[in-house]
Amino acid sequence: MQIVPSIFAADFAHLGDDVRKVEQAGIGMIHVDIMDGHFVPNFTMGTPITESLRRFTRVKLDHHLMIEDPDTYAPIFIKAGADCISVHYEVCRNLDRTLHMIQEHGAKAGVVINPATPVMLLENVLDIVDYVLVMSVNPGYGGQQFIPNSLAKVRELVRRRAERKRGFAIEIDGGVGPENIADVARAGVDWVVAGSSVFHTPNPAETVHQMQRLAEEACSVKV
Repeated sequence: MQIVPSIFAADFAHLGDDVRKVEQAGIGMIHVDIMDGHFVPNFTMGTPITESLRRFTRVKLDHHLMIEDPDTYAPIFIKAGADCISVHYEVCRNLDRTLHMIQEHGAKAGVVINPATPVMLLENVLDIVDYVLVMSVNPGYGGQQFIPNSLAKVRELVRRRAERKRGFAIEIDGGVGPENIADVARAGVDWVVAGSSVFHTPNPAETVHQMQRLAEEACSVKV
């Protein structure tokens, strides 16, 4: 299981320093939240941040598009350096086409579901996606409380993946930290997005290591 630090919670006055801190923990990916102020009640970074990150680091850049027009902006972020692009089920009128478009532009394509969106609605795209992102908080703000029912969705995705013999990754985002990482790991998550639980600690690299250890220990216990 990978810990994927979210720079949404980083100190943007010292973004390079914060990225270096988590790189010391051996992370393979950084999460980048893109918000347009319409689909979610917040507004965040644009392509200049992606371009700067791409020049600064070689880890993969996982972009979560919380925007109303992903078809227009996904190619722009891929050109800027994004390796993975996830789009919301709730906003895509032609989800099949959008996912294929992302892949044709050379990025991994993910689909995101909000807390109120059931997994069953993804039935017709699970053979297409490279990963599924389960929101365990309502999107738009950091530091929210984890929604426990999210783990039932993860377990359902694990079951559907096995039944279909597919290899898509399962990602979770929101409210995950050392206190609940064990439960998340046991549910079957592959990628854990962690923002304030990593960057708002005195030693982000050690926090990443701690979360990885807790996840490994949880998965090694026979039930």
